[in-house]
Amino acid sequence: MEVPLWLALLVVGYLGVKLIRPPAWLIAVLLLGGFLLADSVLAPAIDTFVK
Repeated sequence: MEVPLWLALLVVGYLGVKLIRPPAWLIAVLLLGGFLLADSVLAPAIDTFVK
């Protein structure tokens, strides 16, 4: 069974928020930081670790 990456991330994120209950500012910082890093000079370096 193949699951789209966006769906898997959505489920894991939902469960993480429900079970761990991190503060809203931490979620916002992680989302914004990831978005900004994906379009930065560091993106190729991060891509090698992800793959």
